Amino acid sequence: MAGLEPRGFVWVISRRLALSERIGGQGLQHRRVRRSEEIDWLHDEGFTDVLSLLEGNQNLASYREAGIRPHHVSLPSDYEDGEAEAVFIALERILSEPRNVLLVHRDHLDDTLVGFMGGYLVRSGMIEDPIMATATIQEIAGRPLGPEGRRLVTASLE
Repeated sequence: MAGLEPRGFVWVISRRLALSERIGGQGLQHRRVRRSEEIDWLHDEGFTDVLSLLEGNQNLASYREAGIRPHHVSLPSDYEDGEAEAVFIALERILSEPRNVLLVHRDHLDDTLVGFMGGYLVRSGMIEDPIMATATIQEIAGRPLGPEGRRLVTASLE
């Protein structure tokens, strides 16, 4: 296989839902060649969709050119509940098609990104108890979840 695995790549649901840092790196660390290599890797791994939670629309055209459907929910660092709800709706819509394989990313694997994944596990009914979902997503992501991430796990129930 060609390409390069994205930084921070983690399967949340094997061969169905994954998360990573921004493709190609973020800010001054962003590299066009790295972005191309990572997109090639996503394509070769069978990803059909990418959901970007960046404020801007970076990389969307590159995903499209590679045959990967781009989706975008602009999520500012000081997002509000309605904007968080839009992320859950997008996750549900994209994953309602059983053959879709989705990567979700932000600049970093932060509390917000990991919290959304824990919240999705609850909202989808895969895990009923938010405490268990929090423990599970922490284990999957290999990092503790702070207050903001924990809030998103429980917000998925509202």
